[in-house]
Amino acid sequence: MISIQQETIPKAVNTEPTPANKLLRKSAVLWLVVAFVGQWAFMYYLVAFYGQSIVVGDLEIWNRLEAVGAKPYIAGDAMGNFAFAMHALGASIIAFGGALQLIPAIRTKAPRFHRWNGRVFLLTVILLSVSGFYLVWVRDAASTSQIQGLSTSFNGLLILAFAWLAYLAIRARRIDSHRRWAMRLYLVANAQWFLRIGMFTYFSISQMFGFGGTESFMLLWTFGCYLVPLAMLEVYFWTKSNGSTTAKSAVACTLVALALLMCLGIFAFGMFSQLLISGAPLEF
Repeated sequence: MISIQQETIPKAVNTEPTPANKLLRKSAVLWLVVAFVGQWAFMYYLVAFYGQSIVVGDLEIWNRLEAVGAKPYIAGDAMGNFAFAMHALGASIIAFGGALQLIPAIRTKAPRFHRWNGRVFLLTVILLSVSGFYLVWVRDAASTSQIQGLSTSFNGLLILAFAWLAYLAIRARRIDSHRRWAMRLYLVANAQWFLRIGMFTYFSISQMFGFGGTESFMLLWTFGCYLVPLAMLEVYFWTKSNGSTTAKSAVACTLVALALLMCLGIFAFGMFSQLLISGAPLEF
């Protein structure tokens, strides 16, 4: 039987503290820190906007999003409104709890919390995937485009598949494999956050430089919001294990650039979400 200690030792992996390895590691940490800050800000928005509206019973306020083409609240649709509310609040659990799962200090110093938080995270992503299928293909079937529906469905299938593979890996005590599947799950489960951050990054840059193509970008980003981060993670895994010094430096620079772009998107979306929460007129 393979022990946990044996499994955590990668084979044939160059992890010596060379300058390239240090740069790659630090750039990955920077990306994660920026993502954590952005997702916890996203959690605040979800709780402050949707949670508060549920507490006071003012669900109609959700339709302030009609300015960006969404109409979450439908009068008379109690089941649909409930499903959407649970979906939105569940996303806050993913944003907060998912980030905690990736912090090494918590894994080593609070393993029991890590295990229980992981169980909650797995259950939440599964329920959100199922509710996502319902919201797209049943509740919003008439208003959802085929491309959006396919993208959401494919994302949901990836979430379910990665959750199952992460579970199987930890059951078999394959710790390194479990962590890799958990990181993949973390990225695809946060697709809606990446969707918003990517869109607002593009909006901000397009306004700065005065170019268009917004509709084309939105169409591509419907799939790119989870496929691009997932592809970047696979590049990082491969480069960390097998990449040359040049490759590691290139990936590190790419991660830094992506972190800076995320900062722009997080700031822009944060400003927009604050307008939603405060009830102020929406500005673009």
